[in-house]
Amino acid sequence: MKKCLLVVVILNLMLLSTCTEKDTAFLITETSVGPLQHTTLFDDVENTFVQDSIVKDTFRLKSDGRPRKIKVFEKGGKHLLTLKPSQDSVPKVENIQIFDSRYSTESGIGLRSTFKDIQARYKIRKIVTTLKSVVIFPKESDLYFTIDKEELPSNLRYSSSNIEAVQIPDEAKIKYLMIGWE
Repeated sequence: MKKCLLVVVILNLMLLSTCTEKDTAFLITETSVGPLQHTTLFDDVENTFVQDSIVKDTFRLKSDGRPRKIKVFEKGGKHLLTLKPSQDSVPKVENIQIFDSRYSTESGIGLRSTFKDIQARYKIRKIVTTLKSVVIFPKESDLYFTIDKEELPSNLRYSSSNIEAVQIPDEAKIKYLMIGWE
């Protein structure tokens, strides 16, 4: 009887541990985006996304014959990521733009998040104002978030002056989510 009880307890613990494992297929960390690692060579992207479709930008090849970017699509056609290489002699993936809202950071920030969510989870290092958007760079992170100026109050949409965090509405939605590894 004791052996049966021990087996049941062990099986329950194994089941519990597999249920609590976090699915990392769409997880963004400082060193990974889903299965992609910051050490992944640009030429190995196809091996990393074996189950997905890869589209190389062959219209504009670099001088070494490599594409300037690679788009990753799910087999159903949904655009997941766009990847750009570093300028190294053996290029790694350096810049990633997230297109699928299933991707989120360890703290739960994704394309469905708002400026309020960003402020609640990150300290802001810098905000850069561009012609049509504001780009938010968190401290101690390689992530950056773009918010369209259409999300801002009308008096700031066409302004060329620097926009500060207090001027961005809490409900302003993220337009682009990117990570840049060096």
